[in-house]
Amino acid sequence: MSSENRPSVLLVEDSPSNAMVYQSYLQSDYSVRVTHTGSEALEQLAQNNFDVLITDVRLPDMSGLSILDKVQAETPLLPVIVITAHGSVDMVVDAMQRGASDFISKPFDKARLEVTLRNILKKQKLEEVVQQYEKVYKRDQFHRMIGASLPMQNVYRIVESAGKSNASVFITGESGTGKELCSEALHAESPRAKAPFIALNCAAIPRDLIESEIFGHVKGAFTGASAARDGAALRASGGTLFLDEIGEMPLDLQSKLLRLIQSGTFTPVGSSKEVKVDVRFICATNRDPLREVQEGRFREDLYYRLHVIPVHMPALRERGSDIMLIAQSLLGQYTLDENKEFQEFSKDVENFFIQYDWPGNVRELSNVVRNVVVLNEGDVVEMSMLPNLMQSQRSRNDTTAAYRTNLPTARSLNSSQQPEFEHVETVQIQQASASKEIAPLWIEEKRIIEAAIEKCEGNVPRAAAFLEISASTIYRKKQQWDKEQVPHESM
Repeated sequence: MSSENRPSVLLVEDSPSNAMVYQSYLQSDYSVRVTHTGSEALEQLAQNNFDVLITDVRLPDMSGLSILDKVQAETPLLPVIVITAHGSVDMVVDAMQRGASDFISKPFDKARLEVTLRNILKKQKLEEVVQQYEKVYKRDQFHRMIGASLPMQNVYRIVESAGKSNASVFITGESGTGKELCSEALHAESPRAKAPFIALNCAAIPRDLIESEIFGHVKGAFTGASAARDGAALRASGGTLFLDEIGEMPLDLQSKLLRLIQSGTFTPVGSSKEVKVDVRFICATNRDPLREVQEGRFREDLYYRLHVIPVHMPALRERGSDIMLIAQSLLGQYTLDENKEFQEFSKDVENFFIQYDWPGNVRELSNVVRNVVVLNEGDVVEMSMLPNLMQSQRSRNDTTAAYRTNLPTARSLNSSQQPEFEHVETVQIQQASASKEIAPLWIEEKRIIEAAIEKCEGNVPRAAAFLEISASTIYRKKQQWDKEQVPHESM
């Protein structure tokens, strides 16, 4: 290997004989520069770029740990290996806490040093690749969608790719996950971006008016139709028509929508004249579309016409740190709108937000933050400012933790014992057969998840796949169980 391609190493060793030995270990694969004092090392670091620094702890003029501190302050990405003949557990811990990449006790052989260097450089290379990937692909915002989590990065990439196409897009996800924001991003990424984007919520329109809303009507088509009106399909011509909650559309209207998608033509209500349009279709639902098809509530042919490019919007509880990213953005927005002074959330609120399930997803988070900003004053959002619903949830969590403290005793009761739960929620529901009992839901859930993990030999993502839930859900629940472990359990 040429010297130009070899990783560069700065070796700081006060013993010339040791320095010569270590240099001989490395010279075939590395470009090694040797210094014998701390001041020489600092001078070399100021003048040159190295891939790795190896320093002894005991040097004539200073400690190697002082060099480590200097490196951490000025070039924190430079890996540092600390070596010493006087190592102790305390010294190892101290060096690692200061930022050392590894610690080697003298004497050591060539193999030990080579393995350490190889692992450090491999890790450094991987970190560079990850940083480059994040620079190119990782975004914390895409159009109006906010989030840096992996599920959202996947959504961004699909939207970028699908935006350029005219193919229909089917967005799924729970209510409040941002399906309309996704549809807006798809439109903005498309060649139709300058044409109209028309959004229609099928669940918000009375069944007898939805056909008119989509296809329009002529004057006198029905009682109250005092004038002709263009429908969403005509208004979206040349652009995008977004049909939210399409699962709410009546079956008879689904057949007319299918014809529009297939032929690009429709007939307004009360008219006999066909109208031709050029529309890109995006639809969304919070239901399982395949199940809707199987149960006869959604036409199979329409499903396959619309379900060309599927996009799934992840639930907020599956997005980890995105929760606080979105919360902080909402806090800034609402603080400005209401002319308040809020700047941040307290640590207690952050922890609670991360642990909370957010059944209403981003919409619920938005409502909570706005409620806090409107009804309170200050620069930090505290737990006491959260709406009553959130406070009740926290209280339930605290009650559950306390409740579980007494659970082992309650579960150990045999069927002949009659526990007195005058002020505690019932732990067991005993039926006619005293030998059978119904355990609380969280116990069964914990048992099932732990059994799945055990069967998958500790592989959580694999267990999650079999259980048809996300791995993040399991990690979150395990973290909650660990936090709620009874402190007196071992007594």
